[in-house]
Amino acid sequence: MDLKQKIYDAYSTQVLEHEKEPKSVYLFCKKNKIEETDFYKYFASLEDIKVSIFSKFFDNAYTLISKEKGFDAQVPKEKLLSFYFTFFEVLQLNRSYVLFILSNSGEKMQKLSSLRRLRNSFKQFASGLIEQGNTSKQSILTKHPELIFSEGAWLQLLFLLKFWMEDSSPSFEKTDIAIEKSVQTVFELFDNTPLDSVIDFGKFLWNEKFKIS
Repeated sequence: MDLKQKIYDAYSTQVLEHEKEPKSVYLFCKKNKIEETDFYKYFASLEDIKVSIFSKFFDNAYTLISKEKGFDAQVPKEKLLSFYFTFFEVLQLNRSYVLFILSNSGEKMQKLSSLRRLRNSFKQFASGLIEQGNTSKQSILTKHPELIFSEGAWLQLLFLLKFWMEDSSPSFEKTDIAIEKSVQTVFELFDNTPLDSVIDFGKFLWNEKFKIS
């Protein structure tokens, strides 16, 4: 195991075992027998570790789907679905850590701060999907601005993340349904098709009494 991975593992383990985040780099390094100089080769602060861990979840999921046979030939909708299902499988392996960090970070802005690098990576991925979709549109009037729609995709991911955190269904079955319905809705809106799926998705959320805060 390389040192960077050791730091990741030590940080998440310490957070879960002590139910609080380390107070200083010095104490963290002392407890885990890591030289501070070595620590700073990889991370600028303890906060940097936390931010990097969520970015690493994205990297792991994207690496997995990009290795799937035929991935490059998939249409944007299929790629997004593949990413979401894989991303939440990665999160499930780290559910206790994710719940602790995002449930105990205080104000909403603090929680979003932990996701800022994940946001950048995901928006870049979403922009690529939008660009791919635009190449198939004949008129410039039907093309979608990448900046606006990538931000919308990020809000969708935040919604799904919150849904998953509160999902108590077996094997997180309701999250899978939310992923399918939300992606279907987004792409039908993109293609200006009838809004039956929007109504269907709204009914699903209403039945689950889910609220976005």
